[in-house]
Amino acid sequence: MHFNISKVLDHRKDISNFVDHRKEISAEKKALADLLASSGDHFPGSDFHPTDRKMWMLELGPERLRINQIVWPGTHDSATNDIGVPLVTRPFAECQTRSIYDQLVLGTRVLDVRVEKGRRICHGILQSYSVDVVLNGVKRFSEAESEIVILEIRTEYGHEDPPEFDKYLVEQLGDLLIHHDDAVFSKTVAEVLPKRIICVWKPRNSPAPAAGSPLWSAGYLRDNWIDTDLPMTKFDSNMKHLGEQPPSAGRKYFYRVEHTVTPKPENPVVKMVDNEIRPFARLFIAQTFAHGFADRLQVFSTDFIDEDFVDACAGMTHARVEGKP
Repeated sequence: MHFNISKVLDHRKDISNFVDHRKEISAEKKALADLLASSGDHFPGSDFHPTDRKMWMLELGPERLRINQIVWPGTHDSATNDIGVPLVTRPFAECQTRSIYDQLVLGTRVLDVRVEKGRRICHGILQSYSVDVVLNGVKRFSEAESEIVILEIRTEYGHEDPPEFDKYLVEQLGDLLIHHDDAVFSKTVAEVLPKRIICVWKPRNSPAPAAGSPLWSAGYLRDNWIDTDLPMTKFDSNMKHLGEQPPSAGRKYFYRVEHTVTPKPENPVVKMVDNEIRPFARLFIAQTFAHGFADRLQVFSTDFIDEDFVDACAGMTHARVEGKP
């Protein structure tokens, strides 16, 4: 029997690299756990829990709550529930298990939706249902008349823009759209209603929405994404870039912190088993206070959103409305 020694050695090297990287991830997660143990995750508003997450903006008072005061709970790759083949590609591509409507009822207020030329949802090369499923979910949620939603729709990397998609979005969302206007940031929710969707359209090659149009352009929802599966590395990067932003009260754009890590082909268990950074969302908020720039946190997004994540964002928003430091 003939053995290919070089292939055997390469395989052993791959296994060794995988084991070393898993140790690195574990060490970074332990560092976050140690920080949590030493500093805690209490912050102004952390003990607040909405009585009805579907209507949490109503509970805070639309006539008092300003758009630039809101800490917006968001979902990363929002429309990836049911994407891919179960037990084959789905574990690597699915970032949410709830439908768009169910996410909104849970309290999500920022959606991150990726499309391709045929108006289908996609994540990388994988495609899912029609974008109409997303739009119908958002329109259905308009039954919650007090709630403002930021809907970001972008053409996925490596794909072409859907033809005349800007016109389609305006046609579908119509009177619900909050037209682009820099004055919106300082308005109260009550002053913006009954319109209640800020739709940010990010094409790859098509013209961007013009100033004053029904849609908002890419520059109005910004972030500093880094591609890593190391939780402390992502946590620190998020903190650094957030600290470089002006306070949200004076900004004329929304700034997003993506509280997520990215699974790698050589390390898919990060997404399959556990999102290594997810348990530390409240710690991140607490650390923004410790670093002196809690006033800069605005959009806070996660994979697999849950009630506690929503409560943390709503609680911090409640503290701002009440004038707590």
